[in-house]
Amino acid sequence: MARVAAVDCGTNSIRLLIADSDGAGGLVDVVRDMVIVRLGEGVDATGRFRDDAIERTRVALAGYVDAMRTHGVHRVRMVATSATRDASNRDAFFAMTAELLGQVVPGAVAEVISGDEEAHLSFRGAVGGLDPAEGPFVVTDLGGGSTEVVMTDAAYSANIGCVRLTEHSLHSDPPTPAEVESAETFVAQRLAPAFEAVAVERARTWVGVAGTLTTIAALDLGLTEYDSDAIHLSRHAFTDVEKICRDLVADTRAVRAAMGPMHPGRVDVIGGGALVTIALAQEFSRRAGISELVVSEHDILDGIALGLLD
Repeated sequence: MARVAAVDCGTNSIRLLIADSDGAGGLVDVVRDMVIVRLGEGVDATGRFRDDAIERTRVALAGYVDAMRTHGVHRVRMVATSATRDASNRDAFFAMTAELLGQVVPGAVAEVISGDEEAHLSFRGAVGGLDPAEGPFVVTDLGGGSTEVVMTDAAYSANIGCVRLTEHSLHSDPPTPAEVESAETFVAQRLAPAFEAVAVERARTWVGVAGTLTTIAALDLGLTEYDSDAIHLSRHAFTDVEKICRDLVADTRAVRAAMGPMHPGRVDVIGGGALVTIALAQEFSRRAGISELVVSEHDILDGIALGLLD
């Protein structure tokens, strides 16, 4: 049996899935891990990766390579998304990934994928455990630099995410009303083309993936620590989601840091993610009459791994 490894390197985090086939078109997890590396820190302002951001990513990826070799991985695919598309010194990043991934599979290197492919990989991973009768599904992958909105026949990658929005608008602790208003305007502008490109009016179920939404789910569930099993495919009423999001935006950094399920690397940026979440919920409610969020722990990593097993 071919054991595969998927790596997703985004604006805020790098994540690993090592998996086997379950023999029925699904996956059996061997290792699933996430490290906040903030690779895209400052890219919007400078157009370049910071040296320390590349180094943080290198250290995390080196650990992942050790895990791949320990667990006997035969195939690997690493994708790099929003921040990497934007950085002028991305060649240094790719050289680093080639050096490390080549220790597992000669010639392997990170790939920059399009927003469209990113969206479809996320969709495949996210809906795998859901009853098709609940469809049509609309999936959103709310990342650090971009947010993908995808259905089976259309997708759009909007240049808005928790890190990008925080760096653009949310500078105070907590953000001022003027900063929040500016952020809301920016989110609306960046998401508008997504709703023109993707006919979400046909959707019956919203499925959300990635760390902002899984953390909001954990808070809504009242978890004292992060629990992937409890979060996966949990359902959350929009009224509860919006209250949690508004509180996250209004809270100070210290208050957010003290929340049990909150990853330290999300403390500074989850307020931005919360504002994107509110905007998405409002649009899905208005356009499709959807009133709850289904949160999936399966996402682009699962889509990548399934593709390798294909």
